[in-house]
Order: sequence, then structure tokens, then C-alpha cells
Amino acid sequence: MREKSALRRMVSGEGEDKIMLLISFGTRPEYIKIKPLLSVLKDRVEYKLLFTGQHEDLLKHISGSDVERMRIGSSGNRLDAIVSAILSQERAPSFENVSHVLVQGDTTSAFSVALTAFHRKIQVIHLEAGLRTYDLENPYPEEFNRQAIARLAHINLCPTDLSAQNLANERVSGAIHVIGNTVLDNLVGLEPSYENKVVITMHRRENHSSMRDWFEAIDRIASKNKNLEFILPIHPNPEVNKHRDIFKHVQVVEPMGYEKFIELLAASRLIITDSGGLQEESSFLRKKSVVCRKTTERTEGLEHFAILCETPDLLLAAFEQINADPVPNSSVACPYGDGHASSRAARIIQDDMGMNRGRGL
Repeated sequence: MREKSALRRMVSGEGEDKIMLLISFGTRPEYIKIKPLLSVLKDRVEYKLLFTGQHEDLLKHISGSDVERMRIGSSGNRLDAIVSAILSQERAPSFENVSHVLVQGDTTSAFSVALTAFHRKIQVIHLEAGLRTYDLENPYPEEFNRQAIARLAHINLCPTDLSAQNLANERVSGAIHVIGNTVLDNLVGLEPSYENKVVITMHRRENHSSMRDWFEAIDRIASKNKNLEFILPIHPNPEVNKHRDIFKHVQVVEPMGYEKFIELLAASRLIITDSGGLQEESSFLRKKSVVCRKTTERTEGLEHFAILCETPDLLLAAFEQINADPVPNSSVACPYGDGHASSRAARIIQDDMGMNRGRGL
């Protein structure tokens, strides 16, 4: 690990070393995954929050003067707009007097903030590091984002041994730690049941061109399984939302708050999704899922908790396979963590920032 003195590059106006953590998030999934870590870090590490505004319509419930908010302008290309807005930080105080920046996952916000920190020689901490498909088109643009962040990161906080091995194989320069996935910390104590509910989420950019086909396949399945209640919290992206009228046998609802959604998830029989995080949450809650993607970076759960469905015409067979046997083997542990990742992450961050001062977690 690099010398401690190299970590203290940002100097305050009084000329003293300033040890400050900037925690960035831009989407609801990012916020959900950093939220348990914030609770652990409170009163232990000096930090401030930056909301980049990538999914502002999903985060209206987050308030408080301690969160700095950015505005992302309009552009013909949304990804360009996100990158340019975040890199144009000369007029904003976000990165002033900061020694470390934490980014979560693989969004364009995370990549842009990590690059901005790197340009200012600020140490980058990557939460949920090392996930890989090694296919830049799947998921797009996330696979590029997370590979790029790995080249900049000073600390890589990995959810699994496989993600850590990916980084070791890539010979990244930053430290590598396996901590589990922090999203599971939100679910500790939640008791699962198996009601006749099928939860559906679909939103990924690489599925936009085939979203109509996916929705039609799901609706056909729902029409043949009227004993089950199919529920789709619709994603607000226009490329998803414009197809909502396809459904005749699926209950389409507006986006839910996280607490309400995980209660629904905990009560479900099974899941149909193209989400990454939902594969982790469903596994922890002992649910099986059909993953509607060409590939997945979360291969650890495929044998026992999930089945990969590459195209809409394969969905019926995949659904019938897990619907016939929806409960995972009780002897197989969730491969993505035990619900205590935030405490492990906090110890590592405190140690690197030199802020332990004898306090345990």
C-alpha cells in the first residue's frame, strides 16, 4: 500500500493536511448501496456527500443541506452530458479539501467522479469493484466504466472472491479487499415468504432495442399463469415506459420506494429481471430469478439462485424451470455476502485515512 503521506495531498486554507472523504452517488441503486456504509461511518470518518443527479427523478426523497447536488444539462447524448457536467467542477466545491473519493459500482457518474478525482490526485475508493463480463457491449456502458475505474482506484472493495481474482488477474495497482456487497446489509432481519407474486424489473440500456419483445414474452407467460400475480414497477426511462401498454396480464405500477420494494421482493415466489443488484438481493432473500441478459457479471449465483435467459424466445422455458422449483437449496449460502459488508469497508477506509484513533467497529 502506498505511503500514508501520499494520501494527504489536499491542503486546507490553513496549511494543514485535510483528511476528508467525498462520497458520490448519482442513481438510486448507488444510494441504496452506500446508505448502510454511511450509517457505519457516521462520527468515525469525516465525509461529505455529492449527488451527481444522474437519476434525479428517483431520488426526490433525499433531502438535507449536507448533500451537494449537481445539475446535468441537456445534450443529444445523455452519457456525454453526465461526463461533461461532472468533469466541469472548477466552479463547484465538491473536490476541495478532499483526500479520498468513494464511488460505487459502474455508472457513468461513478466513472466520471473517479476520473475527476484522479485528475486532482485524490485517492479513489471503489465500492463493488471487480465485477466483469469482459464484453463492452454487455452491459453497456457499465463494463467500460468499471474497468476504467479499476485502473484509477487506490482501494478496491470487492463483493466476492471472484471479483477480487478478476482484479488480481488484471494486475491493478490498488489494494484489493473482499468485503461482500453492502446492499445486503439493508436486508438483515427481513424474513422471506413465498406468496404467489412474480416481481419483474426491466430497464437495461442493452435491452432497449428488444424491450417490446421482452414485454410481450412476459405478458404471454402471465396470461398462462393466472394463479400468479405479475407485478412490474415500471422504470421511468422513456425507452422502457413507452412499452407499458403492451401488458394486459401484468400489473404495472409506478416506481416504489426501496423499503416497499424489498418487502414485495421478500414476499415473492420468483423474479424476472435484467438488474444486477436484484440478483444479489434475491439470493440473500432465498429467491430464484430469471436474468434477462446475454451475459452477467454475477456468475456466482447462476447454478443455485439464477438462470440466464439470453433472448425473449427462451423466457418461457427459463420461467417454467424455476417456477417448478422456486426455493433454493437451504445448504447453499448467498454468494454475495452475509449482510455485514459495511463494517468491513469502514475498517479499511478508516485505516487508510489514518482515522482509527483506537476506535473499534
